[in-house]
Amino acid sequence: MISSQPLANLIRPKNLDEFVGQSHLVGPNKPLRLVIEQKQIFSMIFWGPPGVGKTTLARIIARQAEAEIFELSAVSAGKDDIRKIVGVGKNHDSPSLYKKILFLDEIHRFNKAQQDYLLPFVESGALTLIGATTENPSFEVISPLLSRCRVFVLNDLTSEEMEEIISRCVKTLKTKISPTARDWLIQMANGDARQAITMIDNAFTLYNKLTVDTLKSTLQNSHLRFDKKGEEHYNTISAFIKSMRASNPDAALYYLARMVEAGEDPKFIARRMVIFASEDIGIANSSALMLANQVFFAVTSIGYPECAIPLAHGVVYLATSPKNRSAHDGLRAAQVDVRTYGNLPIPLSLRNPETKLMEEIGYGKGYEKYTDKDLLPEKLKGKKYFKKSKT
Repeated sequence: MISSQPLANLIRPKNLDEFVGQSHLVGPNKPLRLVIEQKQIFSMIFWGPPGVGKTTLARIIARQAEAEIFELSAVSAGKDDIRKIVGVGKNHDSPSLYKKILFLDEIHRFNKAQQDYLLPFVESGALTLIGATTENPSFEVISPLLSRCRVFVLNDLTSEEMEEIISRCVKTLKTKISPTARDWLIQMANGDARQAITMIDNAFTLYNKLTVDTLKSTLQNSHLRFDKKGEEHYNTISAFIKSMRASNPDAALYYLARMVEAGEDPKFIARRMVIFASEDIGIANSSALMLANQVFFAVTSIGYPECAIPLAHGVVYLATSPKNRSAHDGLRAAQVDVRTYGNLPIPLSLRNPETKLMEEIGYGKGYEKYTDKDLLPEKLKGKKYFKKSKT
């Protein structure tokens, strides 16, 4: 190894010219690039999957703004950590005027009381908050705090972007990687740069070469520093959903148990169950959506460890319910036409004649409350979006 530092630190971008991905945010004239270039720093939340550059962007922003950055993880941090950063204590009557950025990773892990405590410091400007989360902040961040932050959505890295990062790793290590190993790594990392970098680092450290076999071996050694949290998070929830879809309650319960034992956020599990009840069960059993919502309510009210019981109750119900995706599939088919054709003219008979002029030109003319007529725009006449699927 050319350095005792982790490979991730060696190749971490220090400015936007070195940054890979998120062109919709950091490309020319895009919002985050303007923020960084103009040094107009404000509180914000980065929402996106693991390993797509949330921490790196926060550090670039702090460097450009010439601000001191304090990095905390909401998993282990508390009020005392925030108090120390702000400088409020026995010997400090007011917050420091020095520009301070708090980068709070996994902000969704902060409970309401902790977020309430953070709010006044953000409001007063004592801290500029940059929160990072893999969960929808609308559900996980309290409204007063969310309203004082701008949310930026980060995307999975594309295969081309992952290839660029892998090339940077290989160049830094002064080694080579075969096209087969590179393609395997891109597929395995699934848009997560941190995962790819760690696998390269571990494989090179152990074997001094990068092949499919050496990369695979890093997944089989428990003592390695490889952080599987991101991958396992998505792999397990995928297996969980697919087991319920296959009407296999045993497998679904097993993957639920894995998530519970790993400390997965129960609200995340319950939300996916609500989505599943509408997407996969749908009109085959409309009561499933009501039960899934009740599970979500129970989880929110109870919390671990007892909330695992209503989760299991809901999982068995959803897995054994008949399935019908016709509503979901119909929506997706209609969305394709909306994106393809844009806002096609709505038939005049369906338009509301709010003024006399509208009535004169035919708005509402021929409207029937109950009719078998095709009510779609002219270009889409005859289209059938709702098709009863097999249960």
